[in-house]
Amino acid sequence: MTRLAVVLVSILVLAGCGGDEGTATLWVTRDAGTRVLLTATVPSGLTAIQALERKTEVETSYGGRFVVSINGIRSSDQHDWFYYLNGIALGRGAAEYRLRDGDVEWWDYTEWHAPNEFPAVVGAFPEPFVHGIDGNVPPAVVVGSGPVARELAKLVRGRVAAKAPSGANVLELRAGSGFRATTPSRFVIDPALAQRLVRNPRVFRFRYAVP
Repeated sequence: MTRLAVVLVSILVLAGCGGDEGTATLWVTRDAGTRVLLTATVPSGLTAIQALERKTEVETSYGGRFVVSINGIRSSDQHDWFYYLNGIALGRGAAEYRLRDGDVEWWDYTEWHAPNEFPAVVGAFPEPFVHGIDGNVPPAVVVGSGPVARELAKLVRGRVAAKAPSGANVLELRAGSGFRATTPSRFVIDPALAQRLVRNPRVFRFRYAVP
């Protein structure tokens, strides 16, 4: 094989895999995460739709940009498939996002009441604090004080502060807030729920929000 051929093959391989080694996680659930249908490991470097197609039977529309059916469960009146990358609703097609090592790709079939009802969800914690989106990981900051705040900071690989700096991924201890996202980069959590999360970081797995 000539040197040029080797170079061309290398380029094609990188184009197919995104040049990223490792694995990502794929979840498929329904009814706002209350029923888990699939958990699987997929290679990073695939697009989100390619990863889904590896593990399930998928039907799409709009040139593959919109998923209408997974394993025979089809979109219907105000019931659709939604997907989150590291807990964030991206607002772009699954064919446009290429998975990186450690990413969590989550598809959920659920009833919806308003567009963009959940810009982010808590069920993939400690995401999006650890891997972010497209490898862009803003600094993680826990707003609060005390032992629970310090333990949360360890989980999100960040630091504790009295005030959130601009551009950070924020997890704020706030009494009476439940555990929910207010924006894709800002989450609030009640101190009592934070104690549960510190004891078991998976306690709220697959949840959109916790009252």
